[in-house]
Amino acid sequence: MEKMIAMCGINCAECAAFLATRENDDHKRKEVAEQWSKDYQAEFKAEDINCDGCALGKERLFSHCHVCEIRKCGRERELKNCAYCNEYPCQKLNQLFLMVPKGKAVLDEIKEESARLGTMGKEA
Repeated sequence: MEKMIAMCGINCAECAAFLATRENDDHKRKEVAEQWSKDYQAEFKAEDINCDGCALGKERLFSHCHVCEIRKCGRERELKNCAYCNEYPCQKLNQLFLMVPKGKAVLDEIKEESARLGTMGKEA
């Protein structure tokens, strides 16, 4: 499956919510909700764990994606993801990267590749 990189650098195709949705597995949804509730000190329910990939702009999203300021900002700027933003990395992302450092690594790689190819600000 091709990489679907969310605004924040998360690869949707590796995301537990995306995988549980794709497999339509209610047991996995429950496990993910319990783990994420513990990991992120928030209350998630199994029904929150439904996502077709926020990078695709689908309506069925993980509950937080509907209120995610990072996703909202990137969509308003019509970016493929935050690596293409002239203000990358911003304070919102830096806070997220404390919890999701892999997102930073992914976006840094995209930013470097885009700079090397001369496609900054454009989708590669």
